[in-house]
Amino acid sequence: METGNQTGISEFLLLGFSSWPGKQGLLFALFLCLYLTGLFGNLLILLAIASNNHLHTPMYFFLANLSLVDLCLPSATVPKMLLNIQTKSQSISYPGCLAQMYFCMMFANMDNFLLTVMAYDRYVAICHPLHYSTMMTPRVCTSLVAFSWVIATLNPLLHTLMMARLHFCSENIINHFFCDINSLLPLSCSDTSLNQLMVLLVVGLIFVVPSVCILASYGRIVSAVMKITSIQGKLKAFSTCGSHLALVILFYGAIAGIYMSPSSNHSTEKDSAASVIFMVVAPVLNPFIYSLRNNELKGTFKKTLGQSRMLSW
Repeated sequence: METGNQTGISEFLLLGFSSWPGKQGLLFALFLCLYLTGLFGNLLILLAIASNNHLHTPMYFFLANLSLVDLCLPSATVPKMLLNIQTKSQSISYPGCLAQMYFCMMFANMDNFLLTVMAYDRYVAICHPLHYSTMMTPRVCTSLVAFSWVIATLNPLLHTLMMARLHFCSENIINHFFCDINSLLPLSCSDTSLNQLMVLLVVGLIFVVPSVCILASYGRIVSAVMKITSIQGKLKAFSTCGSHLALVILFYGAIAGIYMSPSSNHSTEKDSAASVIFMVVAPVLNPFIYSLRNNELKGTFKKTLGQSRMLSW
């Protein structure tokens, strides 16, 4: 492998949605609406949790971090995509492409870790309620989130540095709407075997292992809930983790469709649609999924919005 940052091109072309030339205006309006809705909803969750002392618990601490990540994940791709649609340009600079790849991987990894931590939190709350306060102390919660941020930051840094050492000749067309590592590697005229091996290892360690942990947590939760004799008790227990499970299915289902399916099933349209689900749609749905059946959050929302209206008057 060559040493140093070697590339014969200065920019890439993102052609993810170029196959719909007559619908660019509709795509612009759709993604702008989704992006602004996600920003408003996740900001509202952060404001609600910060302003209500009763929400300063482990579950809402993890939810606040998830909302922060869900603010950042679509921000790594959607603004650039909207700019390209508006200016009728599909280009992204070489450094900008590497930066976008890094931040997309970092926030996707962090989303993945937080969903795993939240599954563990629900497992402790439902299966070991008497020991919850001693098992999920502020120090433990902070350590779990801090460790997740460290791994989520270092892992994409490794991939970005390895990508920067590759040589790109003349091919610069990316059949995606953002700089995905799997779309960039085939464009290189260097040996990418080590990069591809690292991608496989990451899928195994960063996504498969946490997903197994989530399944194990919910397996124990279902087993514990089925032992509850009261129907009302069962419904209450399932309602506390049902919203989280819905987001998990959406997030991991989309990722599995991209990174864990046979290459013969891949196409630009399918990969772009799946990426939109976990990078744009899931962050937008997060505030709705967690607030619709959460009376504490809904009450705080009403109080916060009421105070805002009073201040505006």
